[in-house]
Amino acid sequence: MKHIGRLALFLFLAVNAFFIGMLLLTAYSPYINPEVHPLQSCLGLTFPIFLVINFCFLVFWLIVRYRLALVPLLGFLLCYPQIRTYMPINMEPSGQPENSIKLLSYNIMSFGNMKKENGQNPILNYIKNSKADIVCMQEYAGSETAKIHLNNKEIRQALKDYPYRHIKQVGKTGAGSQIACYSKFPILSARMLDYQSNYNGSMVYDIKIGKDTVLLINNHLESNKLTREDKVVYEDMLKDPKALPQREVVAGERKVKSGIRQLVNKLAEASAIRSAQARAIAQEIARSPYPSVIVCGDFNDSPISYAHRVISQDLDDAFTESGRGL
Repeated sequence: MKHIGRLALFLFLAVNAFFIGMLLLTAYSPYINPEVHPLQSCLGLTFPIFLVINFCFLVFWLIVRYRLALVPLLGFLLCYPQIRTYMPINMEPSGQPENSIKLLSYNIMSFGNMKKENGQNPILNYIKNSKADIVCMQEYAGSETAKIHLNNKEIRQALKDYPYRHIKQVGKTGAGSQIACYSKFPILSARMLDYQSNYNGSMVYDIKIGKDTVLLINNHLESNKLTREDKVVYEDMLKDPKALPQREVVAGERKVKSGIRQLVNKLAEASAIRSAQARAIAQEIARSPYPSVIVCGDFNDSPISYAHRVISQDLDDAFTESGRGL
């Protein structure tokens, strides 16, 4: 029995070591270039799964043999920067620093498709009530003629406290969405960042704040282009097939497997496109003539990703520095 117990302990330890290896692989996957290894670069999406598994092993070892809890603890230590990026734990801030500014970044999805509730657009009201000094919006849209839905006149009226604004169509085709910046500070210049995308893009602004000029980059990086059909695949993955006839089960399994391959390929393709976009943004940051640079927007990616690592490498991540939890 003693030998069996030792064998079981060794097997549990080996399994734990395997999952620590997977945790480290996913944690450092942002160093994999998606253009060279697109599928492997998406491993960061599974980082929280292996984080939870190793936490369960930590609890297990604390109960069974507490000294071996050092094994998962070592894994956590080796990927502490990634854990802090994904799930920071900071104390409640005492208050805003003196002379600070408030910036809001929001993918508004055409103000919620321009819909109104009781004559009001909730997204527009949220932006108005935020009292932000600078508002960066992605997927911005407005209409001059709409009556039932939100129109440009209502947007201008609600955001009249922002005397400086810049709205620009991005992407290589006419179907691309707009990127907007509303500011209480003068926008000295605005230009589109040059990189390849049909529907997404980035805008670079020089903004005068007091005596300083700040470089602001408002981004909407490449979308994953997941469709409603892709969502159905997720739902099929969660359904219990036991109640279905065997023929339907087999057909359903084939559909799910095919759908998973399609989903993964879409994620990998978009990740590869974002990698070049991220490098273009990083180059813009590196050659900025101003000491202060702000980068915001919809990255369409996880915190454990190549795009996030490349863009944030010379910057402070506001969420990591002051956020709490997921």
